[in-house]
Amino acid sequence: MKVVRVNAKVVQDDSGVFAEVPVLLDENKEVIKPLMEYALKLKRDGKSQSTISNYIKATQLLLEYMAANLSGFETPQSLFENFSSRLYTGTISDKGLDPSGLYWLPCSKQVARLHIYALSQLTDWLAEKHGVASMNPLVEADSLTQRLNYAAWFRKNQHDFLGHIKDTHINSTVRYARSVQGKRPLGKQKQDAIEFPERHFEAFYFDGLGAAKDRRVALRDQLILLLMHGGGLRESEALHLWVEDVLIDRFDTNNVKVRIYHPEDGKAPNCWRGRSGKTTRAAYLKEKYALSPRNNLMGKKRVGWKSRVTDSKDDYLEVHWFPTIFGEVFAKLWQDYTRLLTGVERHHPYAFVSFHHSHLGSPYTLNAFHDSYRQGLKRIGLNPRKSDGLSPHSHRHSYGRRLRRAGVQEIVIKKCLHHASLDSQAVYTTPTAIEVTASLNAATEQLLHPEHPVEQIGTPSWAVLTQHGFNDIDPDGLFTGKYPKLGKRNDH
Repeated sequence: MKVVRVNAKVVQDDSGVFAEVPVLLDENKEVIKPLMEYALKLKRDGKSQSTISNYIKATQLLLEYMAANLSGFETPQSLFENFSSRLYTGTISDKGLDPSGLYWLPCSKQVARLHIYALSQLTDWLAEKHGVASMNPLVEADSLTQRLNYAAWFRKNQHDFLGHIKDTHINSTVRYARSVQGKRPLGKQKQDAIEFPERHFEAFYFDGLGAAKDRRVALRDQLILLLMHGGGLRESEALHLWVEDVLIDRFDTNNVKVRIYHPEDGKAPNCWRGRSGKTTRAAYLKEKYALSPRNNLMGKKRVGWKSRVTDSKDDYLEVHWFPTIFGEVFAKLWQDYTRLLTGVERHHPYAFVSFHHSHLGSPYTLNAFHDSYRQGLKRIGLNPRKSDGLSPHSHRHSYGRRLRRAGVQEIVIKKCLHHASLDSQAVYTTPTAIEVTASLNAATEQLLHPEHPVEQIGTPSWAVLTQHGFNDIDPDGLFTGKYPKLGKRNDH
């Protein structure tokens, strides 16, 4: 069965409202309805578009595998087991042949595990709703899996805000595991947050983005760059800015306060209240412009929203300039930009718009910004490359590392980056490989200094080594430390 993925607008009642979700079409160009129903459920549950797309992709792979292997499987479980194996191995033999015609290359452990999880959730839902057998049922877990399940349960309960009022007994589900779990990916230390090279910022600002032929384009992209590099915003958050969201700082008239409101729940500007009494931005967009929030759209017009915390009951993120000179530069450019913006017809409240003749006045898209960003890099002789920090998100990393190097407290950095947890910013505060090397070189010089002769140090035993635990791989002391919560000492 050849399946095709498309984006569909699904009308479920007579209200005139539709839900837009990805769906699969079979060989007769008919929608696979159970999958569409599940995609709508995921959307109602607040799952992101990328998560829904992952479920659709996993299902598409499974259907393609089933179509290419019409016989040879006695049960749905055996089919799923073999499908899972092919995710890891691919379908191409050592001779370069694939009689099934799939010609799959091996997936990474992480991607394969995500596909297995998505399909397990989907088939569980189908089993409950339509009475079919689950392809990946729960089975009794072995002792190692039970320990790992318990460790995961303990960590989740420990960091749960309401964990103190929950049942502290071990959840019975830790004794079970999926028949097919997927291979465990390698453990990874916190990766370096690749920051934009500060030595290139000035050239990129003036001669890169600032060298666009259209002055309006240059100002627009420079403003977005300042929000990312000097304010720590993601590029998607910057594109949610409305003109009314930039205010004069009453404590510093040369500076501005910038607030990025949640695209749906954020409070509408100028104390607006709709006919039904609603005051949200979703209601404002619908009543004033007949538009939906950009995070609910699909395709090129979509602009996502990632942050799970806001800085106010009005549901906005406040930009904290660092250093503050970035805010002063933004204030000057903003005055010039808004004067030029008044000459452009807009049918929406968004501040950043397209100045291309075929899309003049339309909301600026992420794809268009990424194109301008790449062109700006090429103007100063640089090639876009994420691994070198030459990408839009690297400016957020630069902002976070700048705060750390200035000695700003972690709790303040958390506030500036709008993270829900201190753990979220570890990638920004973990020393880079260059910093680790420099620190070790300095320590080596100190160790070899004539005034500090090297002493012979005996190798301690494994028991001694594990007394203090390993914060990077076992932060909760479940298996290491003087009093491990799991292991032979506790008879678990």
